[in-house]
Amino acid sequence: MRTLGPIVAIVTLCSVPLAAQWPKYQSPRVPRDEKGAVRMDAPTPRMADGKPDLSGNWVRVRGEGAFDPPELRSLFANRPPRAQVPAPPVDPNSPPIAAFWGISAFMPGGLPLTPWAANPDANCLPMGMPQFHMHGQPRKVMQNSSVIAINYEANYGLRYIYIDGRALPPQGSVQPFWYGYSTGRWDGDTLVVETNNLRGAETSQYDGWLDVRGSPYSEQARFTERIRRPTYGKLEIDMTIDDPKAYTKPFTVRVNQQISPDEEIIEFICAENQQFRRRVKVD
Repeated sequence: MRTLGPIVAIVTLCSVPLAAQWPKYQSPRVPRDEKGAVRMDAPTPRMADGKPDLSGNWVRVRGEGAFDPPELRSLFANRPPRAQVPAPPVDPNSPPIAAFWGISAFMPGGLPLTPWAANPDANCLPMGMPQFHMHGQPRKVMQNSSVIAINYEANYGLRYIYIDGRALPPQGSVQPFWYGYSTGRWDGDTLVVETNNLRGAETSQYDGWLDVRGSPYSEQARFTERIRRPTYGKLEIDMTIDDPKAYTKPFTVRVNQQISPDEEIIEFICAENQQFRRRVKVD
């Protein structure tokens, strides 16, 4: 078993002080109170056709999904404890909250792994699609009547969700995508997104990971996301992972995100030529 957890953790931790360096811009279209603060509870913005407009700069709710990964305890044993952002209250009707380090950290009984799936790994290469939702760095959502584009600051990921009525291509009918092929449809005010044709963990050692710990998914995986914007400032994402090769049954987790309209995303470069492992002699 081989894990690059400390690398990803250090990269993630080191990104926190950079928050103050994000470019600032205050849009006049953002609802604000008399003090200029964003009205997070303002009504959900809508497109011309009446559907919720998911556009905006979004960041994971601060403190959500935080826990103490056992893999890192020895790495930080001689360092003073870092200040933790208090976790927000959990909706009792919500699926388990997904943690970036381990997607099942708050899932009773853990993941329903099959024997094939018990082989974790992680690398600083294109992330598995669920990791993008859970990452603490922001993402920009851009929406029109036919497609939703999501530009993730983390690993500079780019994803398209087609909402023009096209069918999801049959599994194996197209070349596998790093982030899969995604189509969406509206169920009332909920966007239901289905994704298949992914590069799974059997494709290479760099593909098919749900989280930093290395919980895998295979090429048979099918993700279903239910995305809601109940207020101006909140985005709720429920992810269901259905992968009979890696898990004995489907499971669902939730990620909450909050609007960050006054900050723009910046570049994030971490690819095959990253030298962290060699320089700090992790191997």
